[in-house]
Amino acid sequence: MTLTPEAARDLISSALQGSGLAPESTAYFTDAILDTELSGLEGHGFYWLQYYCAHLRSGKVDGKVKPAVEALSESSFRVDARHGFAHPAIEAGFKRLIPSAKAQGVAAMGIYNSYNAATLGYHTGVLARAGLLGLGATNAMPTVAPFGGRTPIIGTNPISYAVPAPDGKIAFIVDQSATTVAWTAVKRAADAGEPIPLGWALDDQGNPTTDAAAGLDGSMAPAGGVKGFSIGLLVEVLCTALAGGRLGPDQGSFTENDGKPIDNGQFFVAFEPQMLSGGTFDDTVAALVSSITDQDGARLPNARREANKIRLAQEGLPIEKELYEVLKGFV
Repeated sequence: MTLTPEAARDLISSALQGSGLAPESTAYFTDAILDTELSGLEGHGFYWLQYYCAHLRSGKVDGKVKPAVEALSESSFRVDARHGFAHPAIEAGFKRLIPSAKAQGVAAMGIYNSYNAATLGYHTGVLARAGLLGLGATNAMPTVAPFGGRTPIIGTNPISYAVPAPDGKIAFIVDQSATTVAWTAVKRAADAGEPIPLGWALDDQGNPTTDAAAGLDGSMAPAGGVKGFSIGLLVEVLCTALAGGRLGPDQGSFTENDGKPIDNGQFFVAFEPQMLSGGTFDDTVAALVSSITDQDGARLPNARREANKIRLAQEGLPIEKELYEVLKGFV
């Protein structure tokens, strides 16, 4: 079945508040989930909403708590999500990060005691629309083993950056995990009893597998081999050692109601591009973008997501009827 964007927004907001999320924490979170679905990222919006609602109802995540923002200096901040959702904590932190970056040229922010930040590119996109070059990272539950090992240590650990354009627009966004595909892709294949392509995951013996369930029991395959693991390792350092989130093996489950808060971390840096570039940033980015888009068949990162937003806003957002009924049950 399909939903109009308006109907989808109402479903998302009603399900979150019906499960116990404070009204003042709902709008940013709802916008992020809706943007994810409009971008065509099936499995990252409606699919995760069922877990958000279930975790609210079980008490795994506190939907009423207010995040605490601590200013460490004029350009550095720590945000305690206080075992609540990542989205309200990010929103609260950005209210300090954005004006600070504009005044100082660069500002950084770490978040701890947090939760699944979902589509990271949504958050860096907020910074870009504010006229800032935004960089973000979030760690996750362990799904990736180190090279030569078999025990997962780090998560898919995505990293994202968003490049601003004039008039509150975005030149392009990069949003990618340290793994070949997102963990959700393997999880959904396992739920459906479907095979996965070789190269997505390894079994618990470290061998490539097409069995999704075996991949979940083993390790996600890092993108680009050891280089992907190295990027994921950087994210782990930023979000744990620097921001104060828990290491992957110490986190609560992203899906199960295990009674244990996830308590992972996020880290963001925002740059004021006109100040740092001496006013040449927009012209340079425009030339860079043209060097890509002027080539036949070439496209910018995020171009497909932007095209999906236009198409799905007209066609409607697809959702499995069974999942729709589950979400309606939370309203």
